[in-house]
Amino acid sequence: MIKLKEVRIEKYKPIENQQSFEIEDDVTVLVGMNESGKTSILEALAKSNYFDDDVKFKYSLTHDYPRRQKKKIDKSGENPTAVELKYEIDSELVDLIKNDLGMIPSEKTFSINVKYDNSRTWSISWIDTAKFMKNKINSLKLQNKELSDRLKKVLSTEDFLNLIDEINSTIECNDEDNAKIKELKKYFIDTKSWNNSPIDHYIVNTYLIKKLPKFMYYDDYYSLPSEISLTKIDNNISNPSDKTAKALLELADINLDTVRSSDDFEEFIAELEATEAIISDELFKYWKTNNNLKIKFRINKVENKDSYNQTIIDRILNIRVSNQRTGVSLPLENRSRGFNWFFSFLVWFKKIQEDRNNTYILLLDEPGLNLHAKAQNDLLKFISDLSNDYQIIYTTHSPFMIDTNSLNKVRTVYETQDSTVISDSVQEKDPNTLFPLQAALGYDLAQNLFVSKKNLLVEGISDLIYLSIISNLLQDNGREGLDADITIVPIGGADKVASFISLLRGNKLKMVCLLDTFTNQSAEKRLNNMVSKKIIRESNILFYHDILNSEYADIEDLFKKEDYINLYNGALESNIDVNIVKNGPILNQLKKLNNGSFNHYSPANYLAKNINKVDISEETLDNFEKLFKTINKIIK
Repeated sequence: MIKLKEVRIEKYKPIENQQSFEIEDDVTVLVGMNESGKTSILEALAKSNYFDDDVKFKYSLTHDYPRRQKKKIDKSGENPTAVELKYEIDSELVDLIKNDLGMIPSEKTFSINVKYDNSRTWSISWIDTAKFMKNKINSLKLQNKELSDRLKKVLSTEDFLNLIDEINSTIECNDEDNAKIKELKKYFIDTKSWNNSPIDHYIVNTYLIKKLPKFMYYDDYYSLPSEISLTKIDNNISNPSDKTAKALLELADINLDTVRSSDDFEEFIAELEATEAIISDELFKYWKTNNNLKIKFRINKVENKDSYNQTIIDRILNIRVSNQRTGVSLPLENRSRGFNWFFSFLVWFKKIQEDRNNTYILLLDEPGLNLHAKAQNDLLKFISDLSNDYQIIYTTHSPFMIDTNSLNKVRTVYETQDSTVISDSVQEKDPNTLFPLQAALGYDLAQNLFVSKKNLLVEGISDLIYLSIISNLLQDNGREGLDADITIVPIGGADKVASFISLLRGNKLKMVCLLDTFTNQSAEKRLNNMVSKKIIRESNILFYHDILNSEYADIEDLFKKEDYINLYNGALESNIDVNIVKNGPILNQLKKLNNGSFNHYSPANYLAKNINKVDISEETLDNFEKLFKTINKIIK
């Protein structure tokens, strides 16, 4: 019902200058290098309204305020702001308030300012008291007109309480009017801080505090241990892993006092295994690395000697992971850290899932850090599914934990000399910070190769643009373009052709290589060698000069000379006369006019941006259609 929309961190640890950033309704990703301040951001959020009563998740001037500025704030005696959080309510909550007050809130957003002493200040201005009283008093239809008129003039809690005192002493009311006035009292709470906005205060107390999302923070330190002392574990545990262990026992409905005094543990094991089965069902929806793993629980009675040589009896819960295929069983901590993280998180998460009285925002610090790239991709799907019910904010510096279809949900975090900075990824220019995003785009491209059954390998981005645009243009005119199930893959140059063919061949995918006429003898030799070894058929290698029946051609030569010169002039803001260009490869001629080089990507980009303004001749369309027919025939 309530969504977090924006965060403003005033000062917190490495954040010495105020930083603001928007929060998505589903998933927000904080990307940055190690030690950039990502964890501090999650901590600052968690401490504003943590789901558990944990002293570690309370603001502290001593531990949390930027060190360089701490002496100054200590001398001032101020109670500085840590964070300001902006929230928004949904239509369901708006309706509840409307049904109660008889008025629709003027806004749907409010803010909470949290100080370093952990106090809160609400910023909300939804209901005008004068309007509310007028509407409410009219609906009550009081018999005492004087009282009715006086109530309509109430503007504050103080006004209302003073009027109530008069009713009790000098103003006469019948029983019916008194009963109606009692209905009004719930809207006016005796408090000085909300004196001039009592109805807003009522909304906060009645609806917002109860429904305000709590933050759940989780990192690698919360992973389950292999051994848990049931005698020593209690309600005051401070070790994160012990907290997860406690959550496991609570999920299994195991009474610690009972198990501590028992010598027969079969009943407890049964409860733990029933809980494990529920968690495993969820786990293996997403854990595709090894489906043969199974959690095993054992409780043993252990006798130890203390420092005084006194016998101490302990009950130890052992958690092991067995491989059902090999029969090998290992302590949980000896299995992969990735598997431990995933299982432990689900234990921790299931604890809050059982809480139906509260809503949560999940804060995940470097989730899946120890997972293989493919497993991280599975974790992304898990997070995406969770986001249907929870807002999630997570940190990462891994390209495999970034959804390239949702780069708008990424916030970059980097460190300057003055402060940690949080910014929109589009605006960020730091190459080290942007690397995970760039790598993610590269990985996404690579993944595309192994998803598509049919692939057309081309040398560069220009080829991709020309082929895509002209194919769509042909199809719009009822002619044959490139088949929809063929993926165009730019490989970055002829020298990389052989490597890509090897990758694709290993995945038994269909492919055609569409290339400029070779000028690189090394690349030509490697490709010919692959043909001779029957790694790729010669018929699956296509050159632009094959389409034009010429000795040499690039993709640009498929265009009628006048068409390409128009693109060239438009892109470079030049005015080259088409008659200057002779027959033969057009790029070589234009390079000579530009002292040996020009950016041949520019005309392609110009076409993409001006497709509705550019005229393409029938000759050009015929050449491309011939090309597409040839490709479609090869890749059936």
